[in-house]
Amino acid sequence: MFVDEADIRVQAGGGGNGCLAFRREKYVPRGGPSGGDGGHGGDIVLVSSKRHNTLVHFRYNPEHHAERGRHGEGSNRHGRDGHKLVLPVPVGTVVFDAETGERLADFTRPDQQVIIARGGRGGRGNARFATSTNRAPRRVEPGEPGEFRHLRLELKLLADVGLVGLPNAGKSTLIAHISAARPKIADYPFTTLEPNLGVVTADDEFSFVVADVPGLIEGAHAGHGLGTQFLRHLERTRLLVHLVDVSPGGGEDPAREFEIISRELCNFGAGVDQKPRLLVASKCDIADPARLRALQRLARRKHLSCYSISAVTGAGLKPLVRAMAAQIRSAAEAENTATDPQSEPADSQS
Repeated sequence: MFVDEADIRVQAGGGGNGCLAFRREKYVPRGGPSGGDGGHGGDIVLVSSKRHNTLVHFRYNPEHHAERGRHGEGSNRHGRDGHKLVLPVPVGTVVFDAETGERLADFTRPDQQVIIARGGRGGRGNARFATSTNRAPRRVEPGEPGEFRHLRLELKLLADVGLVGLPNAGKSTLIAHISAARPKIADYPFTTLEPNLGVVTADDEFSFVVADVPGLIEGAHAGHGLGTQFLRHLERTRLLVHLVDVSPGGGEDPAREFEIISRELCNFGAGVDQKPRLLVASKCDIADPARLRALQRLARRKHLSCYSISAVTGAGLKPLVRAMAAQIRSAAEAENTATDPQSEPADSQS
Protein backbone atom coordinates (compact mmCIF):
# COMPACT_ATOMS: atom_id res chain seq x y z
CA MET A 1 0.00 0.00 0.00
CA PHE A 2 1.40 3.38 -1.03
CA VAL A 3 1.00 6.04 1.68
CA ASP A 4 2.55 9.45 1.04
CA GLU A 5 1.02 11.45 3.90
CA ALA A 6 0.91 10.86 7.64
CA ASP A 7 0.07 12.79 10.79
CA ILE A 8 1.99 11.75 13.89
CA ARG A 9 2.42 13.03 17.44
CA VAL A 10 5.79 12.72 19.14
CA GLN A 11 6.62 13.21 22.80
CA ALA A 12 10.25 13.41 23.87
CA GLY A 13 11.17 11.99 27.26
CA GLY A 14 10.90 14.14 30.36
CA GLY A 15 13.91 14.72 32.59
CA GLY A 16 14.25 12.90 35.89
CA ASN A 17 13.79 14.74 39.18
CA GLY A 18 16.72 15.74 41.35
CA CYS A 19 17.06 13.84 44.61
CA LEU A 20 16.83 15.20 48.16
CA ALA A 21 19.20 13.11 50.30
CA PHE A 22 21.83 13.43 53.02
CA ARG A 23 24.83 11.23 53.65
CA ARG A 24 24.29 8.98 56.66
CA GLU A 25 27.28 6.74 57.31
CA LYS A 26 28.99 5.47 60.42
CA TYR A 27 32.14 7.37 61.30
CA VAL A 28 31.24 10.16 58.80
CA PRO A 29 29.95 13.07 60.88
CA ARG A 30 28.24 15.89 59.09
CA GLY A 31 28.06 13.94 55.85
CA GLY A 32 26.17 16.68 54.08
CA PRO A 33 23.79 16.64 51.09
CA SER A 34 24.16 13.76 48.64
CA GLY A 35 21.18 14.00 46.28
CA GLY A 36 22.11 13.26 42.65
CA ASP A 37 20.79 14.86 39.47
CA GLY A 38 18.04 13.40 37.36
CA GLY A 39 18.84 12.01 33.93
CA HIS A 40 17.96 13.81 30.70
CA GLY A 41 14.96 12.64 28.72
CA GLY A 42 15.43 10.85 25.40
CA ASP A 43 15.25 12.80 22.13
CA ILE A 44 13.12 11.78 19.17
CA VAL A 45 15.19 11.55 16.01
CA LEU A 46 14.01 11.15 12.42
CA VAL A 47 16.42 9.31 10.10
CA SER A 48 16.06 8.92 6.33
CA SER A 49 16.25 5.28 5.31
CA LYS A 50 16.60 3.56 1.94
CA ARG A 51 14.74 0.55 3.35
CA HIS A 52 11.45 2.47 3.51
CA ASN A 53 9.63 3.81 0.47
CA THR A 54 6.24 4.78 1.95
CA LEU A 55 4.88 6.22 5.20
CA VAL A 56 2.57 3.27 5.83
CA HIS A 57 4.37 2.34 9.06
CA PHE A 58 3.03 5.57 10.59
CA ARG A 59 -0.60 5.09 9.53
CA TYR A 60 -1.53 2.67 12.32
CA ASN A 61 1.02 3.89 14.85
CA PRO A 62 0.75 7.69 15.06
CA GLU A 63 1.86 8.10 18.70
CA HIS A 64 5.55 7.93 19.61
CA HIS A 65 7.14 8.48 23.03
CA ALA A 66 10.81 8.52 23.98
CA GLU A 67 12.02 7.18 27.32
CA ARG A 68 12.10 9.56 30.27
CA GLY A 69 15.23 10.07 32.40
CA ARG A 70 15.59 8.26 35.69
CA HIS A 71 15.37 10.21 38.93
CA GLY A 72 18.49 11.04 40.87
CA GLU A 73 19.38 8.95 43.94
CA GLY A 74 21.29 9.32 47.17
CA SER A 75 25.07 9.00 47.47
CA ASN A 76 25.37 11.43 44.57
CA ARG A 77 24.07 8.86 42.10
CA HIS A 78 22.82 10.54 38.95
CA GLY A 79 19.80 9.17 37.11
CA ARG A 80 20.32 7.39 33.80
CA ASP A 81 19.51 9.35 30.63
CA GLY A 82 16.51 8.14 28.66
CA HIS A 83 17.17 6.31 25.40
CA LYS A 84 16.49 8.31 22.28
CA LEU A 85 13.78 7.07 19.92
CA VAL A 86 14.82 6.77 16.26
CA LEU A 87 12.03 6.84 13.66
CA PRO A 88 12.96 5.91 10.06
CA VAL A 89 11.35 7.84 7.19
CA PRO A 90 11.75 7.38 3.42
CA VAL A 91 14.20 9.53 1.50
CA GLY A 92 12.18 12.43 0.08
CA THR A 93 10.10 13.03 3.21
CA VAL A 94 9.30 16.61 4.18
CA VAL A 95 8.34 17.26 7.82
CA PHE A 96 5.99 20.09 8.82
CA ASP A 97 4.70 21.31 12.15
CA ALA A 98 1.01 20.46 11.81
CA GLU A 99 -0.07 23.38 13.99
CA THR A 100 2.01 26.22 12.51
CA GLY A 101 2.78 24.86 9.02
CA GLU A 102 6.52 25.48 9.53
CA ARG A 103 8.80 23.19 7.57
CA LEU A 104 11.10 21.46 10.05
CA ALA A 105 13.11 19.04 7.89
CA ASP A 106 13.57 17.89 4.31
CA PHE A 107 15.26 14.52 3.80
CA THR A 108 16.90 14.48 0.38
CA ARG A 109 19.56 11.79 0.89
CA PRO A 110 19.94 8.59 2.93
CA ASP A 111 21.07 8.58 6.57
CA GLN A 112 20.17 12.20 7.32
CA GLN A 113 19.32 12.70 10.99
CA VAL A 114 17.23 15.46 12.56
CA ILE A 115 16.34 15.79 16.24
CA ILE A 116 12.67 16.64 15.87
CA ALA A 117 11.81 16.78 19.60
CA ARG A 118 14.35 17.29 22.39
CA GLY A 119 14.17 15.52 25.71
CA GLY A 120 13.77 17.46 28.92
CA ARG A 121 16.75 18.40 31.10
CA GLY A 122 17.17 16.46 34.33
CA GLY A 123 16.61 18.31 37.58
CA ARG A 124 19.46 19.07 39.97
CA GLY A 125 19.74 17.28 43.31
CA ASN A 126 20.28 19.07 46.60
CA ALA A 127 24.04 18.37 46.49
CA ARG A 128 24.23 20.99 43.75
CA PHE A 129 22.92 23.73 46.04
CA ALA A 130 25.38 23.32 48.91
CA THR A 131 27.28 26.51 49.75
CA SER A 132 29.51 27.70 52.52
CA THR A 133 26.54 29.35 54.21
CA ASN A 134 23.93 26.70 53.41
CA ARG A 135 25.51 23.32 54.08
CA ALA A 136 22.27 21.36 54.30
CA PRO A 137 20.11 22.59 51.40
CA ARG A 138 16.69 21.08 50.95
CA ARG A 139 16.24 22.53 47.50
CA VAL A 140 15.91 20.25 44.44
CA GLU A 141 14.71 20.75 40.89
CA PRO A 142 12.10 18.70 39.06
CA GLY A 143 12.92 17.38 35.62
CA GLU A 144 11.79 19.44 32.65
CA PRO A 145 9.16 17.94 30.33
CA GLY A 146 10.21 16.78 26.88
CA GLU A 147 9.06 18.55 23.74
CA PHE A 148 5.75 17.56 22.22
CA ARG A 149 5.12 18.02 18.50
CA HIS A 150 2.25 17.32 16.15
CA LEU A 151 3.89 16.58 12.81
CA ARG A 152 2.67 16.24 9.24
CA LEU A 153 4.85 14.09 7.01
CA GLU A 154 4.70 14.36 3.22
CA LEU A 155 6.60 12.09 0.89
CA LYS A 156 7.86 13.54 -2.39
CA LEU A 157 9.42 10.86 -4.54
CA LEU A 158 12.96 11.52 -5.72
CA ALA A 159 12.78 10.98 -9.47
CA ASP A 160 14.60 12.58 -12.39
CA VAL A 161 11.73 12.26 -14.89
CA GLY A 162 7.99 12.53 -14.33
CA LEU A 163 5.49 11.02 -16.78
CA VAL A 164 2.28 13.04 -17.12
CA GLY A 165 -0.78 12.77 -19.30
CA LEU A 166 -4.48 12.00 -19.35
CA PRO A 167 -5.66 8.60 -18.08
CA ASN A 168 -4.87 5.72 -20.45
CA ALA A 169 -2.25 7.74 -22.36
CA GLY A 170 0.27 4.90 -22.13
CA LYS A 171 2.43 6.05 -19.19
CA SER A 172 2.39 2.70 -17.37
CA THR A 173 3.17 0.78 -20.56
CA LEU A 174 6.10 3.09 -21.26
CA ILE A 175 7.69 2.76 -17.82
CA ALA A 176 7.20 -1.01 -17.95
CA HIS A 177 9.14 -1.24 -21.23
CA ILE A 178 12.04 1.09 -20.41
CA SER A 179 12.60 -0.08 -16.81
CA ALA A 180 12.05 -3.07 -14.54
CA ALA A 181 8.92 -1.52 -12.99
CA ARG A 182 5.77 -3.62 -13.32
CA PRO A 183 2.76 -1.33 -12.88
CA LYS A 184 -0.79 -2.48 -13.50
CA ILE A 185 -1.69 -2.11 -17.20
CA ALA A 186 -5.22 -2.36 -18.60
CA ASP A 187 -7.37 -0.86 -21.37
CA TYR A 188 -9.43 1.38 -19.07
CA PRO A 189 -8.68 4.71 -17.36
CA PHE A 190 -7.23 5.07 -13.85
CA THR A 191 -5.48 1.70 -13.78
CA THR A 192 -2.63 3.50 -11.97
CA LEU A 193 -3.83 4.51 -8.50
CA GLU A 194 -0.42 5.24 -6.99
CA PRO A 195 2.92 6.49 -8.36
CA ASN A 196 5.38 3.93 -9.70
CA LEU A 197 9.15 4.30 -9.87
CA GLY A 198 11.46 2.70 -12.41
CA VAL A 199 15.21 2.90 -12.98
CA VAL A 200 16.15 3.41 -16.65
CA THR A 201 19.63 2.58 -17.91
CA ALA A 202 20.65 4.93 -20.70
CA ASP A 203 24.15 3.48 -21.17
CA ASP A 204 26.75 1.58 -19.16
CA GLU A 205 27.62 4.62 -17.05
CA PHE A 206 24.37 6.55 -16.66
CA SER A 207 20.94 5.68 -15.32
CA PHE A 208 18.03 7.73 -14.01
CA VAL A 209 14.73 7.32 -12.18
CA VAL A 210 11.34 7.75 -13.85
CA ALA A 211 8.07 8.30 -11.94
CA ASP A 212 4.72 7.31 -13.42
CA VAL A 213 2.15 9.65 -11.88
CA PRO A 214 -1.55 8.67 -11.95
CA GLY A 215 -3.47 10.30 -14.80
CA LEU A 216 -4.89 13.79 -14.49
CA ILE A 217 -8.22 14.95 -15.86
CA GLU A 218 -9.72 18.37 -16.39
CA GLY A 219 -10.58 19.92 -13.04
CA ALA A 220 -8.08 17.81 -11.11
CA HIS A 221 -6.97 20.91 -9.16
CA ALA A 222 -10.56 21.12 -7.83
CA GLY A 223 -10.53 17.47 -6.71
CA HIS A 224 -11.94 15.78 -9.81
CA GLY A 225 -10.76 12.26 -10.53
CA LEU A 226 -7.74 11.52 -8.35
CA GLY A 227 -7.19 15.24 -7.91
CA THR A 228 -3.69 16.63 -7.62
CA GLN A 229 -2.72 14.55 -4.57
CA PHE A 230 0.17 12.91 -6.45
CA LEU A 231 1.52 15.99 -8.23
CA ARG A 232 3.84 16.77 -5.32
CA HIS A 233 5.95 13.87 -6.56
CA LEU A 234 6.83 15.96 -9.64
CA GLU A 235 8.29 18.83 -7.61
CA ARG A 236 11.77 17.30 -7.40
CA THR A 237 11.96 16.05 -11.00
CA ARG A 238 14.26 17.66 -13.55
CA LEU A 239 12.16 16.81 -16.61
CA LEU A 240 8.53 16.15 -17.52
CA VAL A 241 7.58 13.75 -20.31
CA HIS A 242 4.07 14.56 -21.52
CA LEU A 243 2.34 11.64 -23.26
CA VAL A 244 -0.55 12.24 -25.66
CA ASP A 245 -2.53 9.33 -27.13
CA VAL A 246 -2.66 9.69 -30.95
CA SER A 247 -4.62 6.51 -31.59
CA PRO A 248 -8.09 6.83 -33.24
CA GLY A 249 -9.77 6.26 -29.88
CA GLY A 250 -7.72 8.93 -28.15
CA GLY A 251 -10.72 11.16 -27.53
CA GLU A 252 -10.02 14.89 -27.33
CA ASP A 253 -8.12 16.93 -29.87
CA PRO A 254 -4.38 16.54 -29.07
CA ALA A 255 -3.94 20.30 -28.63
CA ARG A 256 -6.81 20.40 -26.14
CA GLU A 257 -5.42 17.38 -24.25
CA PHE A 258 -2.07 19.16 -23.98
CA GLU A 259 -3.70 22.33 -22.67
CA ILE A 260 -5.74 20.39 -20.07
CA ILE A 261 -2.64 18.90 -18.50
CA SER A 262 -0.68 22.16 -18.76
CA ARG A 263 -3.48 24.04 -17.03
CA GLU A 264 -3.65 21.51 -14.18
CA LEU A 265 0.12 21.70 -13.67
CA CYS A 266 -0.09 25.50 -13.60
CA ASN A 267 -2.96 25.46 -11.10
CA PHE A 268 -1.02 23.11 -8.84
CA GLY A 269 1.87 25.60 -8.68
CA ALA A 270 5.24 24.88 -7.03
CA GLY A 271 6.91 25.63 -10.39
CA VAL A 272 5.94 22.24 -11.87
CA ASP A 273 4.62 23.81 -15.09
CA GLN A 274 7.98 25.60 -15.61
CA LYS A 275 10.04 22.41 -15.82
CA PRO A 276 11.58 21.32 -19.16
CA ARG A 277 9.20 19.09 -21.07
CA LEU A 278 9.33 16.53 -23.85
CA LEU A 279 6.20 15.86 -25.86
CA VAL A 280 5.52 12.23 -26.76
CA ALA A 281 3.00 10.86 -29.24
CA SER A 282 2.12 7.44 -27.80
CA LYS A 283 0.51 4.40 -29.44
CA CYS A 284 1.98 5.27 -32.82
CA ASP A 285 1.59 1.68 -34.03
CA ILE A 286 -2.13 2.45 -34.42
CA ALA A 287 -1.85 6.22 -34.87
CA ASP A 288 -4.48 8.38 -36.51
CA PRO A 289 -2.38 10.42 -39.01
CA ALA A 290 -4.49 13.53 -38.47
CA ARG A 291 -4.03 13.42 -34.69
CA LEU A 292 -0.30 12.81 -35.06
CA ARG A 293 0.11 15.77 -37.45
CA ALA A 294 -1.91 17.99 -35.11
CA LEU A 295 0.37 17.09 -32.20
CA GLN A 296 3.51 17.72 -34.25
CA ARG A 297 2.19 21.16 -35.25
CA LEU A 298 1.52 21.90 -31.58
CA ALA A 299 5.09 20.88 -30.68
CA ARG A 300 6.52 23.27 -33.29
CA ARG A 301 4.27 26.05 -32.03
CA LYS A 302 5.32 25.47 -28.40
CA HIS A 303 8.99 24.91 -29.34
CA LEU A 304 8.95 21.42 -27.81
CA SER A 305 10.75 18.30 -28.98
CA CYS A 306 8.20 15.70 -30.10
CA TYR A 307 8.89 11.95 -30.15
CA SER A 308 6.66 9.30 -31.71
CA ILE A 309 6.75 6.00 -29.85
CA SER A 310 5.00 2.67 -29.55
CA ALA A 311 5.69 1.03 -26.20
CA VAL A 312 4.12 -2.19 -27.51
CA THR A 313 6.44 -2.60 -30.52
CA GLY A 314 9.38 -0.69 -29.04
CA ALA A 315 9.47 1.83 -31.90
CA GLY A 316 11.00 5.17 -30.91
CA LEU A 317 11.88 4.17 -27.34
CA LYS A 318 15.67 4.37 -27.70
CA PRO A 319 15.67 7.94 -29.11
CA LEU A 320 13.29 8.98 -26.33
CA VAL A 321 15.50 7.45 -23.60
CA ARG A 322 18.58 9.15 -25.10
CA ALA A 323 16.73 12.49 -25.13
CA MET A 324 15.70 12.03 -21.47
CA ALA A 325 19.29 11.25 -20.48
CA ALA A 326 20.62 14.28 -22.35
CA GLN A 327 18.12 16.63 -20.69
CA ILE A 328 18.89 15.22 -17.23
CA ARG A 329 22.64 15.57 -17.76
CA SER A 330 22.19 19.18 -18.90
CA ALA A 331 19.98 19.99 -15.90
CA ALA A 332 22.44 18.37 -13.50
CA GLU A 333 25.36 20.30 -14.98
CA ALA A 334 23.40 23.56 -14.72
CA GLU A 335 22.61 22.84 -11.06
CA ASN A 336 26.24 22.05 -10.29
CA THR A 337 27.37 25.24 -12.01
CA ALA A 338 24.84 27.30 -10.07
CA THR A 339 25.92 25.86 -6.71
CA ASP A 340 29.70 25.79 -7.35
CA PRO A 341 31.24 29.02 -5.96
CA GLN A 342 34.29 28.56 -8.18
CA SER A 343 32.09 28.89 -11.24
CA GLU A 344 31.27 32.52 -10.41
CA PRO A 345 33.08 34.99 -12.67
CA ALA A 346 35.91 36.91 -11.04
CA ASP A 347 35.53 40.64 -10.53
CA SER A 348 37.07 42.63 -13.36
CA GLN A 349 40.04 44.72 -12.41
CA SER A 350 39.92 48.37 -13.30
